[in-house]
Amino acid sequence: MPAERGPARRLRRAALGYLLAFVLIAVGFVGTGAGQSLDGRLLPRAERGGGYAQPTGLVEPAGSVLAWFGDPAVLGLLLVAVLLLGVLRRRPWAGMAGVGLVGAAVVAASVAKQVILRPDLGVATSTTHNSFPSGHVAVAMALLLAVLLVLPAPVRPWCAVPGAVGVCTVAAATMIAGWHRFSDVLGGVLLAAALFCLAAAALVRPGVGTRAAPAAAGFGPLGLLGGVPLLGLLAFAPSLAPYAASGGVGGLFVAIAAGSGLVVLVVATVLILVRSVDFVGPARAAGRSGSAGLGTAGCPAATRSRTAGGTGPVRRRDVGRIRKPDGAAAEV
Repeated sequence: MPAERGPARRLRRAALGYLLAFVLIAVGFVGTGAGQSLDGRLLPRAERGGGYAQPTGLVEPAGSVLAWFGDPAVLGLLLVAVLLLGVLRRRPWAGMAGVGLVGAAVVAASVAKQVILRPDLGVATSTTHNSFPSGHVAVAMALLLAVLLVLPAPVRPWCAVPGAVGVCTVAAATMIAGWHRFSDVLGGVLLAAALFCLAAAALVRPGVGTRAAPAAAGFGPLGLLGGVPLLGLLAFAPSLAPYAASGGVGGLFVAIAAGSGLVVLVVATVLILVRSVDFVGPARAAGRSGSAGLGTAGCPAATRSRTAGGTGPVRRRDVGRIRKPDGAAAEV
């Protein structure tokens, strides 16, 4: 099996795991009364205006964050930065894939909102308006993962930490301002992670001077169970939600903490999956692979073998000749 297939296969399996978790969240929160009720208990409808903006002094700062991040000019500058970083790091394919990843997140989130229907299950704290998944969170997560695509492996953790803080800030702002429910945040994170894994699988190339990480080798199959940690998190949510007083901030705190925990979990998972690979591009990776084969095996007389005295490469006419003990050459 070629060396590229191992990491690519793990990334495709991880994408399947994230998609599975996305579907589980959609079915569990949007399509069931228990899920809709839990969403409503974590983020109760505020009394003023009947909306979901939470009764806290953080509403105005949250609105400012969303207004800044939702500005098309800001988003455009961030995408240009990703593309430029890819060019400067000699990873133009990865830069273009990163921009495409963000665009795919926007389109996929919009399509999902139109396709997924939120039924009326008689839950007092819910409406039939579907906002799953959050496009803001999906784009924020996709931007972070796009940057990871264009960076070399040793630098990725240093960018992932502040990037995860930024994604958590956008996710919290959407819930504080009442733009999205708790489940919408989860869906946006998982959708962006699935799209990233698919893009990375198309660009993957084993990192120069690195070996396949043993931990990552077993993480590909684990990606198929991507929903299990989330289901465990949801198992604790019903026991925590009743402690949120009506109109209080207890449920909001639980929602922000749980959403941030998922962001950190996904980012850590992605770093493990790609820590031993580099993203250059399909054409360049194939070219390097072919030239490497010629340099070490395809043309040993010109590049690999040397004369007995070690003074230079063996000439082609010397191939097939050996040196006798007395120094005379003879045909073999």
